[in-house]
Amino acid sequence: MKERLDVLLVQKGLVATRQNARAVIMSREVFVNGQREDKSGTSVDTEAEIELRGNTLRYVSRGGLKLEKALETFHVNVEGLVCMDIGASTGGFTDCMLQNGAKKVYAVDVGHGQLAWKLRNDEKVVTMEKFNVRYITKNDVADMIEFASVDVSFISLDKILPAVRELLVPGAKMVCLIKPQFEAGRDKVGKKGVVRDKETHLEVIEKVFAFTKANSFNILGLEYSPIKGPQGNIEYLMYIEKTQEEGLVFSEADMTSTVLRAHDELDKQRTDNE
Repeated sequence: MKERLDVLLVQKGLVATRQNARAVIMSREVFVNGQREDKSGTSVDTEAEIELRGNTLRYVSRGGLKLEKALETFHVNVEGLVCMDIGASTGGFTDCMLQNGAKKVYAVDVGHGQLAWKLRNDEKVVTMEKFNVRYITKNDVADMIEFASVDVSFISLDKILPAVRELLVPGAKMVCLIKPQFEAGRDKVGKKGVVRDKETHLEVIEKVFAFTKANSFNILGLEYSPIKGPQGNIEYLMYIEKTQEEGLVFSEADMTSTVLRAHDELDKQRTDNE
């Protein structure tokens, strides 16, 4: 299957918008299977290895910016830790973990051929492709996990957390992307799969918090993701800990404040997909 190069850059999370894609392509910073491509409309195999070379991004994909904000906001230190990146895709989160001193990263994704070449060849990265994390067990990994991130699509976090919890050491921390488009009921999802209603965002966060606590996680923090999803969806960063103890209590006012700040800031961002 083939797709336009500028579209693929957005789909793979390498840039935020098609406008950004065209800019980096024209700057001759895009390489497909090792060969420079400088035409936005070039048809490219969807499983081709695509890289950005130059100073365009600190990470192999913009996903790294999401985790970067979480690490800074929640004061998370992953230095020396065994980590897991669930929904690794191109590897933005994995790259961010490594740049922050992670000892080892299990890069897990249900797809294949997406992880950036530099990560695929990094001895600190264990590539787990074609792997549905819903069915992962301790037998699938050589280590207990000390920190994990979740950035998945087309599935609710309530299908992910129970399986992942069994892999974590006591007190392990996680950063999970809450994506309203995959947590809200179908009747709440609008055109092109975008959820714009603030009240729906609040309902989704409350629901996610409820099943997160039910799975014996303590909720430590909530913040909005610094960038929208490919279709323009606002997403949220949830910081949690594996524990049986009661943690912070987030009031509806706290959640509402986060939702309002997200919309105030991110609605200023324009995406070519909206």
